[in-house]
Amino acid sequence: MTKNTFYQELYTQVEALISDEPDVIANMANVSALLFEQLTQVNWVGFYRLVDNELVLGPFQGKVACIRIPIGRGVCGTAVSDNVTQRIDDVHAFDGHIACDATSNAEIVIPLTLNGKVMAVLDIDSTAFNRFDSDDQVGLEKIISLFENTMIKHGVVN
Repeated sequence: MTKNTFYQELYTQVEALISDEPDVIANMANVSALLFEQLTQVNWVGFYRLVDNELVLGPFQGKVACIRIPIGRGVCGTAVSDNVTQRIDDVHAFDGHIACDATSNAEIVIPLTLNGKVMAVLDIDSTAFNRFDSDDQVGLEKIISLFENTMIKHGVVN
């Protein structure tokens, strides 16, 4: 199976899970569980929610995690401050990396926005260096776009 086909199937699964559910936290929980189950070579998948101008741990799968991350710090905080996906091949070379789990070597973080404003990030870690490529980024960004559209459909406000 190609990555494109894999992500198309994953998108369909996510859509089935969240399309009729208005609760954002419940959807974050199910999406993180599904991604953790379906993606290979990942050791942490979850969401950080933007609360009072700081990232706060949300639903996730994996080891115990950092609870709060300042905006602009680490890969997650940078994704929020720049409002752009961060795909890092070697987190140890990332200036200001926050090592919540010392076994993580690569990371991808995708901002989840509502009305142009970041409200959370999807954070995925891997023990493998160079784990995430442009196909992963495109596939995961489409899933986050689906998540955003589902929030709009259900009248979620930020």
